[in-house]
Amino acid sequence: MAVDSTGRPAGDDLRGPALTDRKPYLDAARGVAVVVMVAAHVTDAWTREADRHDDRFFMTVFVNGLGAPMFLLLAGVALAMAAESRARTIGADRAARSVHARGWQVFGLAFLFRLQAQLLGWGPLVNLLKVDILNVMGVAMIAAAWIWRLAGTRRARIAAFGVTTAVFAFLTPTVREAGGVDWLADPLEWYLRPAPSRTTFTLFPWAGFLTAGALLGELIEGARSPAQEWRLHAGLMTAAFMGIAAGYAASYLPSLYANAQFWTSSPAFFFIRLGIVTAVLAGAWFLGLAWEPLVTLGRSSLFVYWIHVEMVYGFFSRPIRRALSLEGALAAYVLFTIFLFSLVRFKNWIVQQRAIYLTDSKSVI
Repeated sequence: MAVDSTGRPAGDDLRGPALTDRKPYLDAARGVAVVVMVAAHVTDAWTREADRHDDRFFMTVFVNGLGAPMFLLLAGVALAMAAESRARTIGADRAARSVHARGWQVFGLAFLFRLQAQLLGWGPLVNLLKVDILNVMGVAMIAAAWIWRLAGTRRARIAAFGVTTAVFAFLTPTVREAGGVDWLADPLEWYLRPAPSRTTFTLFPWAGFLTAGALLGELIEGARSPAQEWRLHAGLMTAAFMGIAAGYAASYLPSLYANAQFWTSSPAFFFIRLGIVTAVLAGAWFLGLAWEPLVTLGRSSLFVYWIHVEMVYGFFSRPIRRALSLEGALAAYVLFTIFLFSLVRFKNWIVQQRAIYLTDSKSVI
């Protein structure tokens, strides 16, 4: 089993292909996404009904809702950076195939995750086809790998990813209202249009966060000196705040669409969230964010995602399901996050010990 310097399996996270030239601030930013994701699930599952209708809970929903966009953005960043790095050693064709294969792997993991949930929960079999973040991430990675190879040059890739991101954002209301979508088989329709209990995420607009991340990955990969990195992240921070301001201002203008809901399908809300998560990424660079707990969680994001969902929504937490005050749920979230971090450290230790054992065994042979 391939392991990195922390003793974890290579690629053990929700970011796509493993980076060859690690940037700790990206791992730390992914760690931020992990703690936000856990907060989202804990407060959703454990907060009592009486506390779910005030401004405090709405604020937690908004903040916690940034976890998924951040994961998708960082997966796109890693995909582009991994492809560029590999292209220098194995060529563009093979590099594109490697990230393309990783997309299919993530897509397959989505169904394996649903199978696990099915075996533990014994719900209707149609739940196996439910569309969640791994489904969207896998499909978006496959598409991004294809775009990366087809574009050919960094400048063309930046343009292509920018256009694709805009398409996902601006076509979301249209796709959700398009009559042609009705003709698709339900499992395919769920990738394009929300359906109660069948879709948590759809390709429109969520895949746009991944293609935006691929654009950022191309920019980051192209910054080869400290001065270039400073200019890049200063530019990203400026663009992020401009995007937030533009999205906020646009939300007060007459809609371009006959039916668009601000909190779900509007391009304005998409670009507000994109601006926020881009600002988090740039801010992580400026802060030199490399706090070990965040880096560790970021490097094991897939492991955390895989184990915590069942813990939060499954049998183990049934006694406190929608039974805690908001303050109680937030306190439980802090304790649960510490517990997850401990599990990650334990998992890393086991993997590291196994790697040492295999190395020693080979040396004896």
